[in-house]
Amino acid sequence: MGRIMSTKPMPLALMLTIDQISQLTGVRKTTLRYWERSFDEFLKPARTDSNRREYSLEDLDLVKTIKRLLEEEHLTAQGVRLKLGEIRSGRV
Repeated sequence: MGRIMSTKPMPLALMLTIDQISQLTGVRKTTLRYWERSFDEFLKPARTDSNRREYSLEDLDLVKTIKRLLEEEHLTAQGVRLKLGEIRSGRV
């Protein structure tokens, strides 16, 4: 007897706009764009065909982490890059 394949569609990953990220984190859109340039090795939202930013839930967590490191831990941009590198490599 053959295997029955499920026809249930795979759920698409939830993607958020820059407006939604700004509202959820309290970070201005201009600041988010600046962080994309400053922390480009970490924060790279996807782009639609019309070049609009699409942030993943991982990007949302990253924005929250950057905000915390800057505002609560008072790290410099270089300090944030170092800390994000440590987090990425699992040393934290």
